[in-house]
Amino acid sequence: MGKFTQNLAGAAKAVAFSAALLAGLGASSQAQEMNFFTIGTGGTGGTYFPLGGAIANAISNPPGSRACDEGGSCGVPGLVAIAQSSRGSVANVNGIKSGILSSGFSQSDVAYWAYSGTGTFDGQAPMEELRAIAALYPEHIHLIASKASGITSVADLKGKRVSLDEPGSGTYVDAKIILEAFGMSESDVTVENLKPGPASDAIRNGQLDALFFVGGYPAGTLVELASSADVVLVPISGSEVDAMLAKYSFFSKDTIPADVYKGVPEAETVAVGAQWLTSTKQSDELVYGITKALWNESTRSLLDAGHAKGKTVTLETALDGIGIPLHPGAEKFYKEAGLIK
Repeated sequence: MGKFTQNLAGAAKAVAFSAALLAGLGASSQAQEMNFFTIGTGGTGGTYFPLGGAIANAISNPPGSRACDEGGSCGVPGLVAIAQSSRGSVANVNGIKSGILSSGFSQSDVAYWAYSGTGTFDGQAPMEELRAIAALYPEHIHLIASKASGITSVADLKGKRVSLDEPGSGTYVDAKIILEAFGMSESDVTVENLKPGPASDAIRNGQLDALFFVGGYPAGTLVELASSADVVLVPISGSEVDAMLAKYSFFSKDTIPADVYKGVPEAETVAVGAQWLTSTKQSDELVYGITKALWNESTRSLLDAGHAKGKTVTLETALDGIGIPLHPGAEKFYKEAGLIK
């Protein structure tokens, strides 16, 4: 079974797990209080969705479940967490603001812009109720092109058919920033707004030249693309990137190693942090319990199995790159854990 299949299977299992809880709770547990907590993730072919499923399992402890010290779940008693597919970072912070989502994953840049009412949220009221639970892992900007397109640099995108992902995704925001850094705008390319899965299919079928994707590697959809088509990772580097990093401090230089995607050499790129956000609408007690469950020792195996990036989700990096306030419940846990004095 390939990594992509395993990731999807794990994510599907997480969703099925939550569905089974709803259908299978006996009458004896109905008297207990059951609380639902949603996690906005991303498309099913990316990193957010399978990892969100793993985290949802880790923090759930439905009514009637065995206690943690009895070999049961070490999640929050009475909590049923559900990972929901979404358009990505921008859609998630908007969902948190509106109350449609209890929480969600977001790129660090999108989180900061939403909280401060700047960047892509310029002109909108700052989302001052937005709060962080944890930093998760670094997300790398992928620029994947077909070898047939002849694209070997960002500058080569001019006049090409390029997917920037859907508006509402963090990828869409960052793709526009990168085009701008290299002296281009959307009008300089033939823009498609496709999620990674459909965009990969379009490259495979010769209907698209390149796609942007921001996420942890290896991304399942891109693993499948590289195994079935001749593609390249286009480097995002040079003096243009140096100027971009001076303007946008949430970016950092990094590299996607060789053979993360079969037969594809390493490429220089930039990265942003993936973070788990919620709002002040969620109680301190609940978020404290969720944060404690996230970093419980028993959660380690769920994170490691949920996605390859799960191994990089660690308590030691839980506060890295967070540019908005922590939720008081999360802050309480980190103080107890010695990460905050």
